[in-house]
Amino acid sequence: MSESERERATTVPGAPDADTGPGIRMGTATGRFVLLTAVLGSGMAMLDSTVVNVALPHIGADLGADLAVLQWTVNAYMLTLAGLILLGGSLGDRFGRRRVFVVGVVWFALASLLCGIAPNAGVLIAARALQGVGGALLTPGSLALLQSVFRPDDRAAAVGAWSGLGGVASAIGPFVGGWLVDGPGWRWVFLINLPVAAVCVPVALRHVPETRDPTARGRFDATGAALGALALALVTYALIAAPDRGASPWVIGPAVAGVLLGALFVYVEGRLAEPMLPPGIFAIRTFSAVNAVTVCVYAAFSGFFFLSVLQLQIVAGWSALAAGTALLPTTVLMLLLSSRAGRFGQAIGPRLPLTAGPLLCAAGMLLMTRAGAGAVYWRDVLPALVVLGLGMTLLVAPLTATVLASVDVGRAGLASGINNAAARAAGLVAVAALPLLAGMGPEAYRDPGAFGSAFRRAMAWCAGSLVVGAALAWTTIREPRRGGRHPECDFHCGVTAPPLDPGENGSRRSPGPEAPPEPPAEPG
Repeated sequence: MSESERERATTVPGAPDADTGPGIRMGTATGRFVLLTAVLGSGMAMLDSTVVNVALPHIGADLGADLAVLQWTVNAYMLTLAGLILLGGSLGDRFGRRRVFVVGVVWFALASLLCGIAPNAGVLIAARALQGVGGALLTPGSLALLQSVFRPDDRAAAVGAWSGLGGVASAIGPFVGGWLVDGPGWRWVFLINLPVAAVCVPVALRHVPETRDPTARGRFDATGAALGALALALVTYALIAAPDRGASPWVIGPAVAGVLLGALFVYVEGRLAEPMLPPGIFAIRTFSAVNAVTVCVYAAFSGFFFLSVLQLQIVAGWSALAAGTALLPTTVLMLLLSSRAGRFGQAIGPRLPLTAGPLLCAAGMLLMTRAGAGAVYWRDVLPALVVLGLGMTLLVAPLTATVLASVDVGRAGLASGINNAAARAAGLVAVAALPLLAGMGPEAYRDPGAFGSAFRRAMAWCAGSLVVGAALAWTTIREPRRGGRHPECDFHCGVTAPPLDPGENGSRRSPGPEAPPEPPAEPG
């Protein structure tokens, strides 16, 4: 029997997944292949989330598109990802985590190919929406593979290695994106996913054991997912169309319909036996408070990263490579300091980090208004990114740990998934709303002067959102317990959304009606 076969035949007595999958050791050949699979799959999504913004001015110029098209290029992906990511984890539990992960990788790669050959803006936007569907399958699946396949005493090390390598992918993403845009062209930002998928899929099929949750049952909440995604889509459409169409029926109608569908979503979720988003979990005060903070801070982060690379290229006149590389300090600081920030938050509790972190980020965004025409990197850009990076480092690890500590262990995966989806939905709305709030017209990105003025107003809005988040944290978070450690944030916390945690067994499914009510996580 080969080493690989022996590892596949090994189970871990007493482990949660011992009856459905082998317990693989971290240092073995199969363990390395499993880790490689998870890194390659999630790395595609991480790279995509950071490199596309760098390509936006070139996409607009090549396709003759206005600002609304650039917004939809970002938001079509975020819309389907945010709407379906909770469902993606449940599909893996039911049908097999490896199977759903591989489907997600293939889907993502084919959608990337369609993005790369898109002849016009409409096809590109549709392909980006399809990419988000693939991302919703592979993003939770990559971490669930590690949690369900590795032995319990090796899981933290596997997740840490996955996170650290993912952090490197996030760090090099803007550099790679800028190099591709300035070199072979913006289409290669998408086409680069194809060789990654071509390596990932065979390795997964050959070396990753299949696992599933034998207790998964009931129907999938497809109705809730559809209602939530459609409500977000209509509100997003109204916000993006408003600068061009004004208060016309084409704007007011979708906005009202989106709000009504959002209310219907809440109603339907409250009546289902196993909803995708159980309303009862929001009765936990700390959980609701941290999610409100999450919405405020990740709305600001998404708006900042969307507009900053445009500002540096359109107004400062930098190349795509220079603009992408300029943002590197934020990711580097998170790679270097996330573990320390996690230990700091664990020692003093979440309230202070969740208050001071957003305030530091707000200061960094206001400093970024200096990055105008003739900006000098070390003087006008670097200080802003250092302050922003320090604020993000202080904030994200305690935020994630507090979300997980606010619920019982059995609901950790659900709580993490909701927090991640809330951040992505907030980013979606921010990218749609900021140009409207800042007075950016459809052709603003073609006029450096107009765009620069609107960028300064947008940064003020982002800073204001962060200040609101800080105020919410200070006034609502009273959790006396210290948040637990989160293996991913011991190495790197993502800049686009809080890290996912699939829960104790890799399951993101909510408990059925037989589960007892959640006790409050804190007194009062």
